[in-house]
Amino acid sequence: MLDLLWISLAFGLGLLSRQLGLPPLVGYLVAGFVLHFYGVEADDVIRKFSEMGVTLLLFTIGLKLKLSSLAAPRVWGTASIHMGAAVVVFSLLLFVLGAAGLPFAEELDPAAAALLAFALSFSSTVFAVKVLEEKGEIGTLYGATAIGILIVQDLAAVIFLALSAGKIPSLWALLLLLLIPARPLLHRLLVHSGHGELLVLFGLTLGLGGAELFELASVKGDLGALILGVLVAPHPKAEELSKALLSFKDLLLVGFFLSIGLSGAPTPEMLLVALLLLGVIPAKGWLFHRLLVLFKLRARTAFLASLSLTSFSEFGLIVAAIGASSGWLAPQWLTIIAISLSLSFVAASPLNGYSHQLYERFRWYLCRAQRAERIADEAEIDPGDADVIILGMGRVGAGAFDSLRLDKGRKPVGIDASPHIVAMHKAEGRNVIQGSATDADFWQRLQLDHGSIKLVLLALPQLSENLFAAEHLVNGGFDGLIGAIVRFPDDEEVLAQAGVHMVFDLYAEAGSGFAQHVCTLAQEHAGPLAVEKTATNGQ
Repeated sequence: MLDLLWISLAFGLGLLSRQLGLPPLVGYLVAGFVLHFYGVEADDVIRKFSEMGVTLLLFTIGLKLKLSSLAAPRVWGTASIHMGAAVVVFSLLLFVLGAAGLPFAEELDPAAAALLAFALSFSSTVFAVKVLEEKGEIGTLYGATAIGILIVQDLAAVIFLALSAGKIPSLWALLLLLLIPARPLLHRLLVHSGHGELLVLFGLTLGLGGAELFELASVKGDLGALILGVLVAPHPKAEELSKALLSFKDLLLVGFFLSIGLSGAPTPEMLLVALLLLGVIPAKGWLFHRLLVLFKLRARTAFLASLSLTSFSEFGLIVAAIGASSGWLAPQWLTIIAISLSLSFVAASPLNGYSHQLYERFRWYLCRAQRAERIADEAEIDPGDADVIILGMGRVGAGAFDSLRLDKGRKPVGIDASPHIVAMHKAEGRNVIQGSATDADFWQRLQLDHGSIKLVLLALPQLSENLFAAEHLVNGGFDGLIGAIVRFPDDEEVLAQAGVHMVFDLYAEAGSGFAQHVCTLAQEHAGPLAVEKTATNGQ
């Protein structure tokens, strides 16, 4: 009955958090505080859920770990420098607050202050991925950069977890090296697991079972889960496995967040300290922005990436939980960090929701720190001898590209924000350039002044994106034709007012095109009589 109570309460408060635009984990933390207030203590079920959730979290991080994505200096360099600087600055801040008599901070020794600073230096992977997915910008340069930085931070946390166990590996640990030559076998099992429940069961067996295997060799099990994830990561089905495990991981992590809330109810003193810690969030974001600009990113890319990273992290909670269980930190700090984490989500959610508008407003200031030298992905965009530009190279954009090039004899150039999509089209022989049409600076980078571009097709998935692009084309003095796709009839007038000359209704035109295509094929293979009979039978 008690288990049903905490599950119901966690669901209710998690749902409320989502309705408020916050990650559900905020509701889970609050549910833990409420249960603790009524005298509920963490039982074996919650503790087991907590342990399994953290293990699966590390396994799924391993599944996403592509070493090539971390090789860019802007990723590992920014993450390393930021973490080092944050630990030093936050440690000094805690000492100053302790000297000023701040509750709980005055009892910290240097090692405890450094551990807290380390926990506060992390940014939330859960929050950043949620924000980027909702905005549809996880594949953009700034999104990929932010995710890369988060992975480097997560690796630092995993190393800490492994070292904190204080275990001396047994001689049997040498046998774990056999997992490396066994990787082809793991990949084959992954393929034969299919796409249903066997795939989920394979992931659970590999993540949780692998952790137990490492524990038997006196090696931290969480490290084993990460390593096994890394071994499977190069396989094309690794992403599918990660998505299949997503719900299980999130469900099990409910136990972790509940256990944090059950560790202690917040007091007024804890709330005061949590609010003061929230004050370091702007400093975290400012430092991320300056470092990314230093690594030759444009001010806009650096600003959007830094906003995605402007929060505290669930990994900081894990680090603090290890510190509290090991006696390095007072248990009250776990509650304080949990409150700070929740408050950071509350503060960061609206900032990320209006990130593009914020950049437009403060662009004049942010660009002052921008360097003249840029990385290749941020250089000026020259369409060359192209006479048509297609913005958005999804299925519609790619189809338009091929039709213009092969059937009409035109010279199109495609533009897309996703590096992955750009690389795929280049491999297939299409002339595609990376760029974001919703980036105000993109229109300054795009050189349209030589007059060879006579037509721009807007094939972006969202009306707001096509509208943004059309307005910037018109305001930039483009005198050619502009075409755009729409999904709803009432969108046509909105785009027309923005300067779009032609629209293509995807649903209406797709039906017409489908019918023409089938009739053409039927005539080619069976003659007009077969088409007439088919139509009569259909009636």
